[in-house]
Amino acid sequence: MPRGWNTGRAVFAFGRFDVFIVQIFPSGTISMRVLVVEDDRQITDFLERALTEAGFKIDVAWNGPQGFELALKESYDAIIIDVILPVMDGLEILQKLRNRGILTPVLILSAKGSVSDRVSGLELGGDDYLTKPFELAELLARVWSLIRRSKVNQETVQLKAGDLWLDLVSRRVFRGDEEFRLLPQEFALLEYLMRNKGRVVTRAEILENVWGYNFVPATNVVEVHICRLREKLERPNKPRLLQTFRKAGYALVEDSSPGDKES
Repeated sequence: MPRGWNTGRAVFAFGRFDVFIVQIFPSGTISMRVLVVEDDRQITDFLERALTEAGFKIDVAWNGPQGFELALKESYDAIIIDVILPVMDGLEILQKLRNRGILTPVLILSAKGSVSDRVSGLELGGDDYLTKPFELAELLARVWSLIRRSKVNQETVQLKAGDLWLDLVSRRVFRGDEEFRLLPQEFALLEYLMRNKGRVVTRAEILENVWGYNFVPATNVVEVHICRLREKLERPNKPRLLQTFRKAGYALVEDSSPGDKES
């Protein structure tokens, strides 16, 4: 465990089960804020108590419009959104927030656990997806993981590859003087490729490090996002940065010529 981090232990009774929580948070810091958008009162009461004990400050919204308004006007370190909500569902909230340029990390909760459901949520801008019923320990771990990933390592605030650069503080992307708006998963994929520039990374590595999968699902989500990045970032008169290596993976390179073909 890193120096300067505290641990604590708490127990809650939830139904017939005792739930133990390990609390991990940086010592001396202000509690991080989490918005929970969920219409099931039993779940929200439980999450509010558990997350508060784990060191978070919690706001709760019981329906879609209320959650959307809170996410617009308040600043949160993470948002937990149920998919099925009154008036406005969770995916609609998520899409509207991303369209407004709000990039707060979002954990989607849903009873729908198929690969297509998870992919749909992630493609709309979700950062992680957890199916119901869930283990509290896993939810806490995922929330902390989202927050850690969103906090910038102070030693690295920018990534560069040729004339392409990412500002990890403002989450802005530029190629030359042109700025591009990327969805959270597009940004995460590009960041991963830039951190590994010049190295061919496999589809499985991308799924594990960008989407958090420890298996290879039957989905073309990687290919779809690579295609979207190319559509947004590539220009006919500039070197092609994103290269496909058949049966191997993908690489971000700096020295390709304009219009280079895929290997």
